[in-house]
Amino acid sequence: MLILKQTNLFTAKSMKAAVYYGIIMIMSCVIAFSIHAVLPASYSSSNTNPLITSVLLLVVLHYYTLCRPPSVYLIDYACFKPPNSYRVPLATFMEHAQLLFPTSPKSIAFQTQIMERAGIGERTCIPNPLHYIPIDLTNKTLKLSSQEAELILIPVMDALLAKTGIHPDDIDILVSNCGVFNPTPSLTSMVVNRYKLRNDIKTFNLSGMGCSAGIISLDLARDVLLTCPNSTALVLSTEIITQSSYLGKERSMLLPNCLFRMGGAAILLSNRSSDRGRAKYELMHVVRTHMGHKDQSYKCIFQEEDPEGFIGINLSRSLPEVAAEALKTNITTISPLLLPLSEKLRFFLALVATKLFNKPSYVPNFRRAVDHFCIHAGGRAVIENVQKKLDLSDEHVEPSRMTLHRFGNTSSSSLWYELSYIEAKGRMKKGDRVWQIGFGSGFKCNSAVWKCKRTIKSHLPGNPWADCIHQYPI
Repeated sequence: MLILKQTNLFTAKSMKAAVYYGIIMIMSCVIAFSIHAVLPASYSSSNTNPLITSVLLLVVLHYYTLCRPPSVYLIDYACFKPPNSYRVPLATFMEHAQLLFPTSPKSIAFQTQIMERAGIGERTCIPNPLHYIPIDLTNKTLKLSSQEAELILIPVMDALLAKTGIHPDDIDILVSNCGVFNPTPSLTSMVVNRYKLRNDIKTFNLSGMGCSAGIISLDLARDVLLTCPNSTALVLSTEIITQSSYLGKERSMLLPNCLFRMGGAAILLSNRSSDRGRAKYELMHVVRTHMGHKDQSYKCIFQEEDPEGFIGINLSRSLPEVAAEALKTNITTISPLLLPLSEKLRFFLALVATKLFNKPSYVPNFRRAVDHFCIHAGGRAVIENVQKKLDLSDEHVEPSRMTLHRFGNTSSSSLWYELSYIEAKGRMKKGDRVWQIGFGSGFKCNSAVWKCKRTIKSHLPGNPWADCIHQYPI
């Protein structure tokens, strides 16, 4: 059965190659004979031959096609929507904190203060093991974390396959990313086993890259697609929080407990020209910035043990400063790719003035080049700092704030909940450009820019905002 499927796949690709070369040959012949038809009679009667011209044009067109990188399209994507039974209102969260820290009122007061200011609503979700009352410290097991991974990744992949109509055998590349949970076999192997994917599929499993890993996965999938013509790539982004929840009392390590929630996304990419018509978006640019060469940046988000031996993620006080510096570097790289000529000139002159005369740096007007912004919903402070840095309006950061309120910080998948929000509001039109900005440990700031290929209907099945979009913005 497997041999038959691979044979059919090979035959399909051979047919596409034959059609491609047939079209190139026909175009070459038509252009060559057209040229000779319009040339003067004296020139046409010379030694030039339409067939020779056709061969030369065929070589030139084929070389041009090979040298031009293929476009990468986003066919569709799906976001995980947790069941209501996993909901954790503020009162429930604080009840758990009181049970966990009965002799530490300062830790409880700190978490209460964070939750009241974080911008997180009453409908965010955490996995089932963290709902137990009283809290069982033995419940943070590998098995339960694996169950959380299956709970998120399997439904979201089922939803994507149903939306796109693609068969699992048609997936050529599989990339997954999860920051803290890194089991053996990997999450990609779990998906391969569950869906019985082909034995020649190219799989990549990324870990330890934080909340910006979603864009890193996109970049990796794009690079692989550049070397594999007529292929599709599936990207899975999630964060498993069962095993990564912190049970100690250090304030800087309690912050992730207050912010992180369940979430995940599946994204289908393709470089096949036949998918151009049904694709939602085309990937225009990916820019990655890594500030790990600086000790302060490297250590600002760090997984470690506290004095009592509890493992958690330490968020340092220098995080806003580090994020601002990483964003500035990323902006410097992406500006020439995005901005119109007039804005590029202003940015260049301002950059020279900053270097020579130590003048304040100039922030380009990205609103002239980008229609929608998806800023990582890492917290209210993160969103506000980026808004101030890019001089954005409240409407521009609305998708990020509402995603934080409805779903919490879902790590690398938060960007896709924000894109879903824009679509659910009916704001995505053909030709619009979307800028996704992610931040992550290391420290990294990554950007992806998409161009919308068709106007997106607001009432699409499977949108995670379908049952509540009328309640937002709040």
